[in-house]
Amino acid sequence: MLAEPPVAPRRFRSAPERAARIARPLGLVAGVRDPDPALLAEIGRRMFTRDETGAALARAMGRDRDEAGRAGTGRVTMRALHTALAAGAAPADAPPALRDFLAAVTPDPDWLDRDLLERGARAYRRLGRSRDDVLLGLSLIGGYRYGGPTELLVRTGGLTGAGAMRRLGETQAWAFAVSRPGGMVPGGAGWAATLHVRAMHALVAERFERGDRYDVAGHGLPINQADAAATLGLFSSTAILGCRLLGRHVPRADGDAIMHLWRYVGWLMGVDDDWLFDTERAQNAFNHHVVLAQGDVTPAGPLLAGALVEGLRSERTGGPADRFRGAWERRRLLSLLRVFLRAEGLRDLDLPVTAAWMWPSQVLRNLVESLLVARTARGRRWLERRSDRRVEADLARRFGRETPGPRDLAA
Repeated sequence: MLAEPPVAPRRFRSAPERAARIARPLGLVAGVRDPDPALLAEIGRRMFTRDETGAALARAMGRDRDEAGRAGTGRVTMRALHTALAAGAAPADAPPALRDFLAAVTPDPDWLDRDLLERGARAYRRLGRSRDDVLLGLSLIGGYRYGGPTELLVRTGGLTGAGAMRRLGETQAWAFAVSRPGGMVPGGAGWAATLHVRAMHALVAERFERGDRYDVAGHGLPINQADAAATLGLFSSTAILGCRLLGRHVPRADGDAIMHLWRYVGWLMGVDDDWLFDTERAQNAFNHHVVLAQGDVTPAGPLLAGALVEGLRSERTGGPADRFRGAWERRRLLSLLRVFLRAEGLRDLDLPVTAAWMWPSQVLRNLVESLLVARTARGRRWLERRSDRRVEADLARRFGRETPGPRDLAA
């Protein structure tokens, strides 16, 4: 008699006291008095579910010509994917998997307000460097305190050694494209980049689901629905919350617009509809349950965190002044990590526990910019342009002459 499949992977709620301690501040912000057992159980269950539309595309991209001919389904090439994304639709003679992939994201969902989406993009850019500090320190490095996705990142080699800063730049380039004017219209740079990321995630997941290459019983499916929804929350309400922690005043209207932007991004990425939230409070409550569902830190966490922290210093090698700036960026990040993760989080990741000496100046600067400069339309445009210039400089340093953005995987 066949054994019943597990309802959740072994990592699910494997360190409940630790998770509850870490989640407590977020629960207070979200107004969660008692966790929802049904939602927790569903998060565990969806660690075993995938983006099926993306998975079908990945299988079609993995077929050789003869296999595709025998199956009568057609092989999807990387060139065909790029052509369809640039056009905003698949041609009529495209293979079924590619047509289905594009049909899943066209036409727009009924709830989408494109004017609100554009306002959200501008508001997201106005968060400036604080946004990127939060995404790096609280969202990305903070996420390394839990097992599961960290193991996959180490196995792919994408965020260790010399590749750490390149992959950071890819994520930065994608978020930049998403928030550019007109970036999320079908065929736009952010729209195409989002669907490209979805396709590349599906290819990675398809490879690691084969055979015994990945501990599915322990970690869940690679790039599963629960982890995808959790990652989406890091770019939306977590980014807003972290910026507020750094003194940034984010008006309710801006917060709602930013949430609308990332709700659409999540829809394009294939995140389940019932886990796409349009308010910060709802997203934060979900994020609180996500943290409660996590296990303990694994050896992969310190490895990944250390690669990024040290990468800030090593990516600047132009001369003594450049090396000094690199060392300064490392010290600055460690100071902000003390604010985001507290001493316990730094120790979890084997990072130096430093004083939060950078926080007061960040708060002062953000209060001036968000309460005074952002009061006028001219000031808001200046904040957006300044943010764009800084991101463009970061991408130029990390990509050189290459086009910034996520790389293709061999199909």
